[in-house]
This record gives sequence, structure tokens and C-alpha cells, in this order.
Amino acid sequence: MASVRSGAVTLKGNPVDLAGPELKAGDKAPDFTLQSNALEDVTLASSDGKTRIIATVPSLDTSVCHMETKNFNEKAAELPNVEILVVSMDLPFGQKRWCGAENVEKAKTLSAHRDTKFGEDYGVLVKGGPLDRCLARAVFVVGPDGSIRYAEYVAETASHPDYDKVLAAAKG
Repeated sequence: MASVRSGAVTLKGNPVDLAGPELKAGDKAPDFTLQSNALEDVTLASSDGKTRIIATVPSLDTSVCHMETKNFNEKAAELPNVEILVVSMDLPFGQKRWCGAENVEKAKTLSAHRDTKFGEDYGVLVKGGPLDRCLARAVFVVGPDGSIRYAEYVAETASHPDYDKVLAAAKG
């Protein structure tokens, strides 16, 4: 069982507990197996040789997650050799519907619904409270070598990540 970090982030000012370690720049990115909205398995190795922006969000059906994913989708077209992966506990069917309705074609939505391993390994699994078993808002930039270049656990779940820092690390 993963360790729990208390109060690492908040939801509308209330502390949220997260399972797993706090990853930092220089750490090796944990491997994962997630499900695409085409119901295919996707691993970290699926995008070997590319820089990956891995954004974790509570749900695409919330306003901040919606805007964040749309923003990263637009930026993806501008970044050569960068893959944008947006991970949530949303079911792949809902992710596919959302992407179609919002014309999101560059960012890939991935579902962690099968188990909590991804959330625990990346330190973003919410334990308890109204978002229990959802993923906290965080962004990881993983270089082609598999090491983390940038990690941001967004302090307030209802806030956006620092897009400028994420994009600078991806261009890195």
C-alpha cells in the first residue's frame, strides 16, 4: 500500500490526502498501463523517444479540467516530438465522447479506471473526501530518456497548472 501525504493539495481550501510519493525533477517516471478512449492499452513506452506532458485531472467534465485539456490540445500542435497525455479516472467512453464534442485530437486522453496503481505511483490518487479515488491535478514533463524534467502538484485543485513552466520544460 502506498504512503499517504496529508494536505499536499487542497480542494476549495480543504486539505486533500494523496496516496504515493511526491515525484520530482530527476526521478525516473514510473511505467504505467492505462486505457485509451479507443480501449487500447497505452504504456509510458508507447511514446518512447518523445517528450511527454502527462497531465492528471479529476474529471474532464469539470470546468478547469476541460479548459486545461483544451489548452494543452492547442499547444500540442506547436511542439514538435511532444506527446500530451491527459489522465483521469473518467471511463474511456466518456473521454471519447468529450474529445469528439470538443474537437480534441492532439492531446490523448487516458483512463486510469481499471485500478489505482497509476495514481499511487505518481502520487496523485486522492484518498477520502468528495474526490475519493479521483486523480489530483498535476503535470509531469517526461523527457525522451524517461526521466522527469518537471513535476507540478497544483496546490489548489480548482486552479490551473503553470502552463508557461510546463511548456518551457517540454521545449527544454
